[in-house]
Amino acid sequence: MPNIKSAKKRVLVNETKNAQNKAAKSALKTVLKKFDAAVAEGNRSEAGSAYTQAVKSVDKAAARGLIHANKAAHKKSQLTIKLNAMDN
Repeated sequence: MPNIKSAKKRVLVNETKNAQNKAAKSALKTVLKKFDAAVAEGNRSEAGSAYTQAVKSVDKAAARGLIHANKAAHKKSQLTIKLNAMDN
């Protein structure tokens, strides 16, 4: 445990931020799973709405620094490919 006041505060702030990041990553995974479930179910309209929500969540995660920008672009590309494959 640190002795300096600013170091003590830093420990507390880091714990809070870590919890927030973990919750945000978990929420992102949930949104992506909902999209995958809709695609697996074959429901085009539900998959379309889940797709827009998933892309928005991926963009937000990249903007916040939870995931790398290249990973976000790759993930959005994968989502689009899955959605377009439903039409065929």
